[in-house]
Amino acid sequence: MKEIPELRVIDILKENRIDIAATLPCDRIKALLPLIEKNFKTIPLTREENGVGICAGLYFGGKRPIMVIQSTGIGNMINALESLNLTYGIPLPVLASWRGVHKEAIEAQWQFGKKLPALLGAAGIEFTLVEAKDEMDKIDLAIKDSFDNARPHVVLISPAVWEGSSFENPVPCEITPRLSQIEFKSKIKKPEMTRYEAIKTLASVVDDNIIVSNLGIPSKELHEIMDRELNFYMTGSMGLVSSIGLGLALSQERHVYVIDGDGSILMNPNALASIGTFSPGNLTVVAIDNAACGSTGNQVTCTNSQIDLELLAKASGISDTQKAHTSDELEISLLRKAAFIHVIVKPVNAICREIPLSAKEFKERFMNAVGN
Repeated sequence: MKEIPELRVIDILKENRIDIAATLPCDRIKALLPLIEKNFKTIPLTREENGVGICAGLYFGGKRPIMVIQSTGIGNMINALESLNLTYGIPLPVLASWRGVHKEAIEAQWQFGKKLPALLGAAGIEFTLVEAKDEMDKIDLAIKDSFDNARPHVVLISPAVWEGSSFENPVPCEITPRLSQIEFKSKIKKPEMTRYEAIKTLASVVDDNIIVSNLGIPSKELHEIMDRELNFYMTGSMGLVSSIGLGLALSQERHVYVIDGDGSILMNPNALASIGTFSPGNLTVVAIDNAACGSTGNQVTCTNSQIDLELLAKASGISDTQKAHTSDELEISLLRKAAFIHVIVKPVNAICREIPLSAKEFKERFMNAVGN
């Protein structure tokens, strides 16, 4: 009897102790994805880069995640794979349905698909080509390489692998009938505190829980206020701090406080949709809104006049939200562990020294503190 390639992938994932799969669909792997959902906890994604952050958080919490996506999504992942996974030394095996190369009828797939191996090579990202059914063992080797060497490894799987598969396509799901209703009245007042003061308030109530801090000045401010092993400092990958926080919340029991900002949330609002979908009870996003990109020169963001981040969070399915203009209001919201706290602050940056640790150094101490 011929080996069924979809089942062989499932066996390989189990043999490598994969816990969770973060997925996005592709027509060529439509028979594989339901099998993954049946055998593993699955996180459906809305954007691939968001999945890189979630998987990093899952790994910090002791899980062994994998991403299963279409190869086109690698285009919006490359910076995150470089600035997060390669910089910190975070494994991430990626199984990518390789479009644009084998019997590809969609012209828009051709350019990126054919050039993708060269792009990955130029970026220094490990990759493996699987172009036939008898090369399936390469998937096993790639996953082992990713975890053994703490780096991302992309497996580009040709559609030729799935040709002749006996699996039927899944039956489409019908939309779930439901009532959507938001009652929301918000007033944004003149800010009374700075981001530094807001972070100081968080530090005063965090106990032995986790803080994941946004890149740039927020991380420097947190480090100066209260450096500790349970702090994870971002140095790049703007927009992924709440994604990492979600992965951590889903993979361990401590409460996770995320220091996010208006600029980064607006860059990746997909993170809020994922948080609203999974709604972990041990995650608080502290959205510090100074209506500016503070670390890059205080350029104005659209929260200055158009967007209310608390409303955006509610629209993303996060029902437990609060707004805070003062340290007292913030402390109350933190102590009750609200899921999303919209904190209005002055556009002021404290003068802080650089964090005197490399990314890999404070990743290692953070994982040791978390227990992984």
